[in-house]
Amino acid sequence: MKKAHYSIAPLFGLALMLGSAPALADVKDGVDAWGRGDFETAINEWRGPAEKGDADAQFNLGQAYKLGRGVPQDLGQAEKWYKRAVDQGHLQAIDNYGLILFQENRRTEALPYLQESVQRGEPRAQYIMGTGHFNGDFVEKDWVRAYALMTRASAQELPQATSNLAQMDRFIPVEDRRRAVELAGQMEQDEKRVRTAQIGGLRPAQSTKPVQTAQLPPSRPALPDPAPTPAPVTPGVTYAPYPKAAPVATAAPVTTPAPVRAAAATSGDWRVQLGAFGDENKAKNLWTKLEGSVSGLAGMQPYLVKAGGLTRLQAGPFETHAQADSMCGRVKASGNDCISKRR
Repeated sequence: MKKAHYSIAPLFGLALMLGSAPALADVKDGVDAWGRGDFETAINEWRGPAEKGDADAQFNLGQAYKLGRGVPQDLGQAEKWYKRAVDQGHLQAIDNYGLILFQENRRTEALPYLQESVQRGEPRAQYIMGTGHFNGDFVEKDWVRAYALMTRASAQELPQATSNLAQMDRFIPVEDRRRAVELAGQMEQDEKRVRTAQIGGLRPAQSTKPVQTAQLPPSRPALPDPAPTPAPVTPGVTYAPYPKAAPVATAAPVTTPAPVRAAAATSGDWRVQLGAFGDENKAKNLWTKLEGSVSGLAGMQPYLVKAGGLTRLQAGPFETHAQADSMCGRVKASGNDCISKRR
């Protein structure tokens, strides 16, 4: 009899279900609560099974701590629960654990997990490894492999990969690109074989029972991204500096495919408000999270606007109300509140 798996899935990947029958009921109840937006109930349902060793519940707690839903956002706790699921062979946890290690600049630790995710066709890992092979900064320089990996990630509609691929076209010779496209085709076939072996019941040293999957609202952990040069300070507000982060593509002349950013308007009376906080650091942390995950937002100017005891996080400027509303739509699609405001 097949066992269902109950984990809250990111945009890409599947998961391996491990655990006893009673735990399954709790984990599923938690998934149902999560789908309703009742995050605290979901956490309560998962906590017990996770402590007892249920890999899906462990992965789900990692997701909750990563996103800050039902619990305070805590990347240390997210890493802890991902690792416990990783140790049981949970495929989604492997993907997210490698990403979180890379974002913490622990590249040597992250590399084996990223490589495993690449073999399975995980596009975020393909994007990171493709950029690494292009720059030669944490893996060997190999432009053919870099272009092939970026092609695979772009084919799976990862926008950062599509931007970097266009920039690579400027530097990589046509013949190398042709070889890379052929390699990308072979990679796609290899990925299918690996997924069949791992997810279809043939994963070495793991359960040989087939796995069923559940489709749930996706979440995409933010990819690391180079910090842009701060824009000029607007009078009357405080500029929120970009925090230092582990870049995927290092800034170097000629050979670095710097990600393409949406250009911010130079003037306008409209902004989007992303939240209001009693602690200014929470506003800065939210900007760090959103600028890497919401398309076009990283090109905007962030503002910390004081209002009594609150710090309002805003971004802009936008020339029209419609432009601000459009950006708010993207922000809301990522799971964060947003309102348009005239300055």
